[in-house]
Amino acid sequence: MPVCHTGGRGFEPRQPRLNPPRGTTHQAPPATAGGAFVFSGSAPTSDYHVPVLAAAVRSWAEGGRRAVDATVGGGGHAALLRELGADVLAVDRDPDAIAAARTRLGEDGIRYSTGPFGSAKVLGTVAAFRPDRILLDLGAPLDMRMAGGRGLTAADLLNTWPVERLAQGFAELADERRAKRLAQVIVKRRGNAPFVTSDDLVNAIREALGPRSGPPDFARLFQALRIVVNQELEQLELGLPALRAALVPGGRMAVITYHSGEDRIVKHTFREWGRRCVCPPGQPVCTCRGRPLGRVLTKRPVRPGAAEVRANPRARSALLRAFEVAHEA
Repeated sequence: MPVCHTGGRGFEPRQPRLNPPRGTTHQAPPATAGGAFVFSGSAPTSDYHVPVLAAAVRSWAEGGRRAVDATVGGGGHAALLRELGADVLAVDRDPDAIAAARTRLGEDGIRYSTGPFGSAKVLGTVAAFRPDRILLDLGAPLDMRMAGGRGLTAADLLNTWPVERLAQGFAELADERRAKRLAQVIVKRRGNAPFVTSDDLVNAIREALGPRSGPPDFARLFQALRIVVNQELEQLELGLPALRAALVPGGRMAVITYHSGEDRIVKHTFREWGRRCVCPPGQPVCTCRGRPLGRVLTKRPVRPGAAEVRANPRARSALLRAFEVAHEA
């Protein structure tokens, strides 16, 4: 079974093929190029998982005793944290991922919580756990809807959003310069038949971007849909401060991102936490906290080396940033 080397999830067994019709040049993205997606339903989880940036995560986690893997996926990072001697709280919004992690890792030295890392339920569990390490690996899941069969699907979005909103999403989240053209093609095609399968979107991308479009284009555009469907940027903005507050003094947080929008949020958030004063420029008297909340551990993001990218092409866009909260309040 093909695997995704970040989220650890295999392909949906009944997923429509993503290869192009005979005579075309490029294939849709394989799992290692950013994941293949279904528009609804739940994808089974493979028990094979190669954790991204394992050496950097190991160095960051050294000395930790109570670690949260807030996006456990296939369990690779959770296994690494446990190998380092930490008790682990494994979190994932996908029940299938939790079930697979439980099968792989068992119950010794690890507990589990199902839900988005920014939800009140999970945040309460994390706070009660009193961790000194929290890891977020925001790698792409292969299921386009991670709410256990509830909520907005990618098909809903493609079949109902107007041209302007589709174009804005593809431009901002996929850096697509032909975003309006793609949005127009989608609206035209859904007038003849609704979008149902991955192939429907792949064919729309080929029509809009031309015959030279290939896996990098598909990966960017499918990822943009996934981010919208799962409200991932909003979840990240809301969850980061609450997770920081759950860390014990001197605790550390690390976030692995794969998308410029995610990385921008993490970079700016960590930078703001590390500042002594966050009052508006020109304000004569400081009325804010007047102290940094901790220090940024990564002046520049940690990137995978050439050998890791060769072994796991999906890791090529991974960036790790880390923060350490202050030792005293």
